[in-house]
This record gives sequence, structure tokens and C-alpha cells, in this order.
Amino acid sequence: MDTRQKIQTLLAAPGYHPLRRAEIANKLRLDEGQRRDYRRVLDDMLAKSEIVRVRQDRFVLPAEADLVAGTITISEKGFAFVIPELPATGDVYVAEQDTGVAMHGDKVLVRLYRERRQAKASDKPTGRVIRILERAHDSVVGTLQKTKLFYYVVVDDPRFVHDVYTKPTLNAQVGDKVVVKLSEWTSRHVNPEGVITEVLGKANAPGVDILAIIRKHRLPTQFTEQVEAEAATLSEAIPADEIRQRRDLRHEFIVTIDPDDAKDFDDAVNVDELPGGGWRLGVHIADASFYVTPGSAIDREASGRGNSVYLVDRVLPMLPEKLSNNLCSLRPRQDRLTVSCFIEFGPKLELRQVTFGRSVIHSKHRLTYKEAFARLESKDTDELTRELKKMWRLAAKLRAQRFAKGSLNLDFPEIKVRLDKQGRPIRIEKSVNDISHQLIEEFMLVANEAVARQICNSQVPGIYRIHEDPDLAKLRDFREYAQTFGYKVGDVAHRQELQKLLTAVTGKVEEYAIHLALLRSLKQARYATQSIGHFGLAKKYYTHFTSPIRRYADLVVHRTLLGTRKYGLGELTKLATHVSITERTAGEAEQESVELKRLEYFHRQLLDGRLDTLDAVVSTVRNFGIFVELTESLARGLVHISSLEDDFYNYDEQRERLVGKRTKRIIQIGDKLRVQVARVDLFKRQLDFRVVG
Repeated sequence: MDTRQKIQTLLAAPGYHPLRRAEIANKLRLDEGQRRDYRRVLDDMLAKSEIVRVRQDRFVLPAEADLVAGTITISEKGFAFVIPELPATGDVYVAEQDTGVAMHGDKVLVRLYRERRQAKASDKPTGRVIRILERAHDSVVGTLQKTKLFYYVVVDDPRFVHDVYTKPTLNAQVGDKVVVKLSEWTSRHVNPEGVITEVLGKANAPGVDILAIIRKHRLPTQFTEQVEAEAATLSEAIPADEIRQRRDLRHEFIVTIDPDDAKDFDDAVNVDELPGGGWRLGVHIADASFYVTPGSAIDREASGRGNSVYLVDRVLPMLPEKLSNNLCSLRPRQDRLTVSCFIEFGPKLELRQVTFGRSVIHSKHRLTYKEAFARLESKDTDELTRELKKMWRLAAKLRAQRFAKGSLNLDFPEIKVRLDKQGRPIRIEKSVNDISHQLIEEFMLVANEAVARQICNSQVPGIYRIHEDPDLAKLRDFREYAQTFGYKVGDVAHRQELQKLLTAVTGKVEEYAIHLALLRSLKQARYATQSIGHFGLAKKYYTHFTSPIRRYADLVVHRTLLGTRKYGLGELTKLATHVSITERTAGEAEQESVELKRLEYFHRQLLDGRLDTLDAVVSTVRNFGIFVELTESLARGLVHISSLEDDFYNYDEQRERLVGKRTKRIIQIGDKLRVQVARVDLFKRQLDFRVVG
């Protein structure tokens, strides 16, 4: 029995009462040599929350003392959930008054309530935060304000409800956006204090809003001198002996298809029709692993960043520009090193053969999605158009097969806010997931699946992209929500019912609202070292292989697939957790930057007196008004009940609708309305509308 097991056995023994560090060592009868290992193991167990420290520096097993250690996620409404370090315990609900001085992302210790208090009909255990084990961040971003007596900072993050007392150091002025380093905060009933460490500029100055988001999420904006120097040494010429060792595909008709504004192209494709009706698909991914040496400065920086971040006005790349926009970018009519996945299908899409290998390609064309779509809709006028249509014939079959196997169609329209040179929003565009997007999507999905299957079957440690089965309670809540739109929904525990609903809402105004509601009822996809499958895609094997320029997980997958770097299971477990966190952080920052500029767009319209009439759909009804979603920009806002001047409305809670007292007019979820912007609160990130007509 090793030291860790001895400690666990002692602390789990009947009649054990909490002991101090030295007392545990005495109980275990450890000699001086063993105590050095004991101290290391005890600290490691403490760091991993396998044991916890209670009063008077004594140690216990968490479960024995109704304690749970984990990461706290605080909602904008104030309540929180703690995601345990040890998976044996489910998420713990924490009411707003029980969060103490915890901040979003902190590692905390929660004491469970013996008499379980229900959280909105949830069966989750409940508890209160009794200790902060580790702060996620030691600084916040906000706007400096002043009363008659003192200065304070109003924090940008709505999940941080307290103002921070400070002093106007670094020549900070009222109205400046600042970064504040927090002092120790021990009581929820006393506002936290901090010191201004950086002045970003006036809150309304161009560029300051996005810079504040960057600082809030601790996103790196520059590479170190060591990283840049290392990148500068990389040769742009591909060695001849390297090409000789690879599969030469430069004669193949290979193309890239990417968004209009893409600067890096990390995937390329080609398709051959085989005699007898079969297909051969080639998916060719930039070989970033050739240039990024494990343990190098570039590798360490990429690992720390985890992924690129795509903000509304800039990209914060994972790899230096020389790699991301040049050497690893599959530019047209240039030789580029790639890792290729070749998949051969029979006439009925039966899988015949899958092979992988390092290759060199020479892309014939760089197409935008718009250009590809136009060619797919046109006549067969040239070789490029004919090749694209051949690709779509295979992609369409793969797509139909995927949905036949139970994959959920959760495609979301993408919102892009176009800015002028000063960073001001001038246009909002909604891009639809048309057949040009679907073509590339299907090829990437099938390649990711093939790579995951290969790594899993090879029985070497690897990273997978998993999506766990959802909680039935959340699915049933979603079912009730969908029914308010008038849809008949069966047992949502069967994915066929979800598929039927998603098909029924296709093209309807409520499609986005229902897709979003379903997505929120599902668990979040993440990285893990166990291949447990992907619920949304209905795939047994899945990983990320196709974007090593912008996702470190993909770079690790390339090394694992090619056998150029062997990872230990413990190392990969930590890495999977890390890149899952950096992915969520990037997603929050990206969404926040789009939302900020979308609000600014409507705010400028309001200031200019441009009251455009906009199409909207009712997404939620409450006693104080209705929430609507704009059809084109997907912006969401409130129509307050007091602004409905045509009648006095009563709230029908059971049917979730408003009913006019005189006219008997009904306003309910799914109704189409015409609205105008009435108010924009940039600080609170809120948008109010009024109904027109």
C-alpha cells in the first residue's frame, strides 16, 4: 500500500477524527525518510481536493465532512454552481446569499446542506461557500467613478456585483476604464478594495471597449521576444529531402474554402469518384507540428494560450503570424506541408479504407464561401465548378447519412458586425449555413471521426472531443418551452423526437430561439482523455484534428496520430482541462465583443434619430413585459409592458402570455412583431424596444 492509499485509508476509517499533518504521520508510523515523501503526497492530495483542510489545520476526506471542492460558476442573476474537482459528486447549487466572497472561476470549498434545498425544482445538492481555495484572478476591469467622499470602480463583469473602492493612482480620471488589482477580500458585507494598475483610456474612446474585454479575460496580445525570435529562424523554403519523405499531392485538384475575411487557411479538400460508384475523400490539414517543436518557446506559448481568439475587430492568434498567416496557411498556388486523411467509401457510403500520412500540396484555388456557393448554384462552366459540384454530391450524402444516424441539426447563423477604421459599427450581417459551409463541415466531421477512431484503436493516450448525454430534467424543461410555440413534442429522451422538432422549426421565425434553448439544455462539449462519444453529432468517436493553427488540442492530436510525441495520460488529462477552459474563455470574449458592438450600433442609430422598423419574434413573456429577438441581427431586448399603449395587459402565467383587458389581444411566444429601438444601456448591456403599430 503506497503513501496515498495509507492516508486515504486512515482518513476513511470509522471513528477517525480530524488530525494535523504531524499527527497523521505519527499514526502512519512513518520514519524520517518516509516523511519527506509523505509531505509531498499530502500536498498533492490537497491540491487535487482529494482531502481538505478544516479548522485548526486538520485534514479530512471531503465526503466525510459534507464538503465539496470545485470551481464556482456564477450567473448574472447571482446564484452559482460549483463543479466538483472529483467527478463522483454532481454539481452543487449555491444561492446568491451563500456565495460569500467567491468570484466567478474561483476554486472554492462548499459545505453541503444536510437538508437539501431545492433549486428551481432541480434535484442538485445545495451548499454554501465556506472557503476560497484559490482565486481565479486577482484583478478586475471597470469604470472609475466618484462620490463626494471616495472613488470606486464599477466592474464590467455583471457577475461581480460589488463596486471596488480605490484611489485615483496613475493619473486615472473619473470615466476612465481601468484595471484594478484586488486586495484580500474577506467579508461579503464589506466592499472589496484594490489598486489601479493600468489606465486603458476613457470608457467611450475608440478601441477602449475591446481592450477592456481583452484585459478582463486576461488575453495575451503580444508574443514574447523569445517566441518572435524563434519564429524568425523558421525557413520559408521547404527542404527538398522533406518533400521526398512525404506523399506528393501537388498534382491533385485541391482547393480551400473559407470565410471571406479569413487570413489563415488550415484545411484543404479534394474528392475522386471511383469506378463502380465509390468515393475517395482527401482532407489535408496544415502540418503545424512540423514547425512547432515540442517544448520550444513557440510550443509553450501556444499551449498556454490554448487557442486563437477571434474578437470583432482583431484576431489574437495562438501561433505567431509567420506561422499562422504564412508557413502554416494553405495559400493558393504555393507548396505547403500538410497532414492528410484519405477516406474511401463504397457506393452506399460504407467505409472501405482510411489512411493517414504527411504530405505536400499545392492548392489550385482559394475560394470564399460566397464564391463557392455561387458556383454550386451555377451551371458546369469550368473545371473548378465541376469539382465543387462533385464534392457537394459526396458531402450531401454524408450529411443525409449523419442525420439518419441521429445527429442533431444545431446550425446557428453567425452574426458579424462590420466596423469602420475607427472601430465604430456600421453594419450587421447574418451569415446562413448554406451548402458551401455544409460541404466543408461534413468533410471536417468525417475526418475528425476517422482520426479519433484511429487513435482510440491504437490504444495510446489521446485527447478527444466529447459531448456527454444531457440531463433528462433539462430536456423536459426544453420540451415545455418548445410546446409554448405550439409544437407537439414527444419523449425528448429519444433523439428522434428532437430531430423531428428541429426539422419542424426549420425556416420558421422561432427557429433560432428553439435552437438556442435546446443548446442551453445540453451539456457543454469539452476535451477529455476518454473517448465517450459525442451526443450532438451522434458519433462514438470524435476529436479535433482540422485546425492546428488555432487550437492546441488539434496540434496534440497531430503529434499523437503521427507518433512524433508520446504523451502520458496524466499530462493529457491536465492539458484537456486547460484547453477546455481557454476555449470557454475565448468564446465568452468573442461573444462579448460582438454583443458590445451590436449594442453600440443601435445606440448610434438612436443618437442619430434613425428609428428603423425591425422584424422581431417574441421569445419570452413575463409579467413585466415581453422579450423579443430581432430576425436579422438576432439582438435580444425587452418590450416593457408599460410601453404597450393600445390596451392594459394582464399576464397569464399558466399559458405564458399577455392578454389585453379591452381588446382581448394575445401576445405570446412565437408572435411576430414590428419594433423600434427605444433605449440602449451600454453599461448594463441592455436593449429596450417599443412595438410599432
